[in-house]
Amino acid sequence: MSDRNSSDVLILGSVPLANSEEVISAIANVLGHRVRRIPDGETGDRLKWIDWQTPVFEQHPMLERAPQNLGADADWRNKAGLAQWKNTGWLKIRDGIDPNALRFGPLGYAQAALDSFRTFSELKRKGVVHEACRFQVSLPTPYNVIDQRIVPNERLAVERAYETRVLAEIAEIAATIPNNELAIQWDVAHEVENLDGARPLWFDNHEEGVIERLVRLGKAVPEPTELGYHLCYGDFAHQHIIQPKDMGLMVRLANSLARSTKRPIDWVHMPVPRDRTDEAYYVPLQDLRLQNVTRLYLGLIHFTDGKVGTIERLNVAQKFVKDFGVATECGFGRRDPHTIVELLHLHAEIADLAG
Repeated sequence: MSDRNSSDVLILGSVPLANSEEVISAIANVLGHRVRRIPDGETGDRLKWIDWQTPVFEQHPMLERAPQNLGADADWRNKAGLAQWKNTGWLKIRDGIDPNALRFGPLGYAQAALDSFRTFSELKRKGVVHEACRFQVSLPTPYNVIDQRIVPNERLAVERAYETRVLAEIAEIAATIPNNELAIQWDVAHEVENLDGARPLWFDNHEEGVIERLVRLGKAVPEPTELGYHLCYGDFAHQHIIQPKDMGLMVRLANSLARSTKRPIDWVHMPVPRDRTDEAYYVPLQDLRLQNVTRLYLGLIHFTDGKVGTIERLNVAQKFVKDFGVATECGFGRRDPHTIVELLHLHAEIADLAG
């Protein structure tokens, strides 16, 4: 395992290979001890991130399709380049149904994790995965799923029921996978995007409400399972949903989490857009106040400009924070599968240079 003063790699979650064995083997073979946690790649239907939860909602007997053209809350769908993005319409609670009666059955996250962990364990037994490596389960926060699927004025009611089920699946995962081999990452995308103006939020005290939710989700991850947060601005068509002015919002959220979360936060990830080689983007990192145990990962690796562009971003970032791991700015899910091994080798090169 790499020590605290050498750079290491975070793989955010999705990897477009055939199955979990291919994903875990590829990551382990290329990155070796540079990687502390390996995800299963969210292959198959899960490669669509939150889209794969669509049947959970559309087939739910207490939900139905909501009317179209819901006004200003739908305006973001028509932003340039995003007209076709997730334009599947919203759902609502059926008329006459008590929102307090809403319940969700299995979502598929727990079953997928348990199935993939068997593969991970077998590869570790064979020596493909190094002994200290953990199995990483990456999950979208309930906010992301509800923000996409449910009509705005009913999101709070549906969120409560959906979060209850998500936490039950976390408990199932943690009860089955040895906690000293497990790491859970919360993918925090719509929250970050919406706080920065991408879409309307749907509760009062916006930033406080987001932190409250993230703390609650973190509390549900039992120690010694590792806990991480992937702060994200999206990657649809390889562009952010909204371009961050700088890292200020992410630093503020990370600091709030560090103050408010009683259990250890093992890592926080923050993206770096490809064209941000200006110091202004990184200046807020000077104000970062993470827990002592928290590892910072910067998503400054971009396949499109490779080693040269990534080193340029790395050099600027190191002016403001000295010790961090490296990653891409978002998951690999929308990439050409034929580029994955080359991209992993780029991770290895950058980690070695950064360390």
